[in-house]
Amino acid sequence: MAEKRDYYEVLGVDKNADASTIKKAFYKLAKQYHPDTHPGDKATEEKFKEVNEAYEVLSDTEKKAKYDQFGHAAFDPSMGGGAGGSYGGFGGFSDFGDLGDILGGMFGGAFGGGRQRRNGPTVGEDIGASVTVTFEEAAFGVKKDISYNRVCRCSDCKGTGGSGVETCSVCHGSGQVRRVQRMGGMSFQSTAPCDACRGQGKIIKNPCSKCRGSGMARESKRLTVSIPAGIDNGERIALRGQGNDGRNGGPAGDLIITVGVRPHQIFSREGYRIYCEIPLTVAEATLGAEIDIPTLEGTVKYTIPEGTQPGTAFTLKGKGIPYVNGNGKRGDLVFHTSVEIPKGLNKKQKEAMKAFADSCDENQYAKHKQFFKKIFGQK
Repeated sequence: MAEKRDYYEVLGVDKNADASTIKKAFYKLAKQYHPDTHPGDKATEEKFKEVNEAYEVLSDTEKKAKYDQFGHAAFDPSMGGGAGGSYGGFGGFSDFGDLGDILGGMFGGAFGGGRQRRNGPTVGEDIGASVTVTFEEAAFGVKKDISYNRVCRCSDCKGTGGSGVETCSVCHGSGQVRRVQRMGGMSFQSTAPCDACRGQGKIIKNPCSKCRGSGMARESKRLTVSIPAGIDNGERIALRGQGNDGRNGGPAGDLIITVGVRPHQIFSREGYRIYCEIPLTVAEATLGAEIDIPTLEGTVKYTIPEGTQPGTAFTLKGKGIPYVNGNGKRGDLVFHTSVEIPKGLNKKQKEAMKAFADSCDENQYAKHKQFFKKIFGQK
């Protein structure tokens, strides 16, 4: 008898590999060597069995620990390992724990473990909706009416699907039937939805005309939604239990509302701070001035100091966006100044400007002086 290969070598993983890495390696190899993709190939069939055997041990914490300590002897009574067990053959994928679940995902459920009952309570699906608000509404909160469609229990039959409901005689109410397939000398046990009742576990003799026996119908719903102060563009609000109704007594899903915020004419936003640009005249920037600064709640007076340069930033504390659930805490408003240069001066204005320029000392233009000093080496 050929000597068994090391299980880690079979799966191509390191001995320190975690459960996720081991499962990914198994998934890849099981798909590669599955008998369905190599019909009649005995060599591939043996590799498939070898991969299953390795995964069955390394995916189990206790078995893996024993294997790491004793090797293959841990599972061979004749070698004194004491763990018992043999892998010469197996009756179906249900023998390998979540192996059936993994292969079920790979091959469309043909090899599923069959542990989920299709006619049990299921949670309803979530529904997506959207609402658009102004910049100010997002900042301070608002209530908005929205309309959307949802799937709910049929009002005519109260979700029963109709009258004359009987337990399916084929699946005995489970909604699933078990099948056994033989392939290459191996038995594959799988579960599939019952064809007789379409996986519902019951037969309806007199289906409801409104929902056609499904027990579910579509309805239009209108809700008033509270948009919290401070919400930002693209953020979502979840309304629990306002989505599609669940089946078989399961809870309803959620309504997930995506909030869109219209751009503002002058403000932009970063987090809870807002920004804007304030244009100044040459005289205001030079001499200083008291000007009106726009905020989300109207204008406030602010004194610009003399000699203010273009791009200077000023901060108004607490005039930004309220924090969501922040108990009154707010961000700041930051405004930057720009200086507008007058155009179309008349002769008198030009003469006055020239006289002003001639009267200024170069030391009053520090940046101008330093720039040309660095470039041309002027003193």
